[in-house]
Amino acid sequence: MSDLIEFLIKPNPNDSRLTQKVTGKNQNREKISMSVTVERPLTLFLNSQEIVTMMSICDHPKYLAIGYLVNQNMILPDDKISSIDYDEEIETVVVRTDSNTNFEAKLQKKTLTSGCAQGTVFGDLMEKFDKVQLSRDLTLKTSELYTLIKKINMAPSLYLEAGAIHGCVLCDGPKPVLYMEDVGRHNAVDKIAGYMYLHGITGTNKIFYTTGRLTSEMVIKTVQMGIPILVSRSGFTAWGVDLAREAELTLIGRAKGERFIVLSGEQRIIYD
Repeated sequence: MSDLIEFLIKPNPNDSRLTQKVTGKNQNREKISMSVTVERPLTLFLNSQEIVTMMSICDHPKYLAIGYLVNQNMILPDDKISSIDYDEEIETVVVRTDSNTNFEAKLQKKTLTSGCAQGTVFGDLMEKFDKVQLSRDLTLKTSELYTLIKKINMAPSLYLEAGAIHGCVLCDGPKPVLYMEDVGRHNAVDKIAGYMYLHGITGTNKIFYTTGRLTSEMVIKTVQMGIPILVSRSGFTAWGVDLAREAELTLIGRAKGERFIVLSGEQRIIYD
């Protein structure tokens, strides 16, 4: 494992931009005040071309923008990024590359994903999937899995503060390294992908944790990032399981406390 420390980035529930107080009444008609998550539109441009408008909490817009473009295969490993500019006032982020880009044809083909805060995938969903070879050397002890789940659940988060949000965590063994949240799990995973791309972090020896369902989208993005193990506290979809088995991805769901179910890639798990 690498020397990455725990929580290079983690949620900041005290950030006043991310939640707001609202009042209402409970089942006993008593007045209550509670925090709710704030979502905002974020329009992404690649050079001079408008790509998409996303609903996001906008806490890490630059990582979200890069991760989205990477996971859409609109930015490739050899591409040179000259600038990333975020304008909070007009809710826009512009990514500029040294080379010209034109994805007009690709933008015509859209797939709406199954996640909440509905995501959009452009072009061929399986564009790079079949070419990825996941590391077979990484293993995960069950004791490490339990430790990891406990650390994530105990970390301060917007989920605990206001709810209505998903979290994704890049892990280095039992250490949670990058913890991102957003109204859609696709945004949270894209933020992590953006950070990894900009900081040269590979997924070869990493574990990915998500609070959301293990859908085809989550499996595809995890495989594209080269991460061999995907864990969720939630359940599975049939296509997600099929794709995980095709890619030999270790797929662990319903992971709560010291319980879990593995439906693919059991060879990486050490039952200690």
